Amino acid sequence: MTSSFSASHVTVSGTLGAGQPLVCTVLPTYNERANIGPLIEGVLASAITAHVVLVVDDNSPDGTGAVVRQLAAEYNRDGVQRVALYTRAGQKGLTSAIQAGIDLAVTTIGAEIVTWMDCDLSMPPTDVPRLVHAIVEGGADIAVGSRWVPGGTDVAHGFMARTLSRAINSLAVALLGSEVHDYTSGFIAGRAAVFRTLRLRGDYGEYCIDLLGRAVRTGYTVCEVPYTCVPRTAGESKTGANLLDYLIKGRKYVATIGALALEK
Repeated sequence: MTSSFSASHVTVSGTLGAGQPLVCTVLPTYNERANIGPLIEGVLASAITAHVVLVVDDNSPDGTGAVVRQLAAEYNRDGVQRVALYTRAGQKGLTSAIQAGIDLAVTTIGAEIVTWMDCDLSMPPTDVPRLVHAIVEGGADIAVGSRWVPGGTDVAHGFMARTLSRAINSLAVALLGSEVHDYTSGFIAGRAAVFRTLRLRGDYGEYCIDLLGRAVRTGYTVCEVPYTCVPRTAGESKTGANLLDYLIKGRKYVATIGALALEK
């Protein structure tokens, strides 16, 4: 089986929003059929007119790709690309999926700003414009949706998960810098120029710690935008099924923080 980019025949037109930077939101998916439709529609309904949604799907067996193709047929009209699907066959993994999406967004779609988020609707699509605004109007190089700054919170996870997240982020702040308080966010927007310099590393959520830590060290301006993380509406969580799963992922997070601190 081979990977495919289903929107290569659609061109980005200036009618998307003359004079505005082109934004591409990357959505990495695996078995998110119930969530991907409302998420795409929510992103496209935001206040960003020059916007393309790129779904990077790891060949989901639940039909996620079919939902995206149907929406692409509805939204991609008059030669303007608004929804694109990249199906990866024989490849899996959150970090590599996001990186593949960034590469397509920058080199093929021509985005000037790239954003991404989880696809379970825990990160409200209505908050994407706030991240973009922090870059376009606020001058940031990277904007981070943050649960752990004033105005942000996490009502999606239980006490155990929130406590572990707080502890890991406190360690990251102490060792990597207080420019960021939610190093494990995963709700990111950044200028294309940043991602030409910094590529994602890691297997799962630790990629975000690594990216933000290196961005701060490189001298990029990082801005946190508070948001409320809400419960998944459908499907199964891939973050942590139990305490052991959280501890395994947490160990990778701590190891990433330690490795970055030693590189200073």
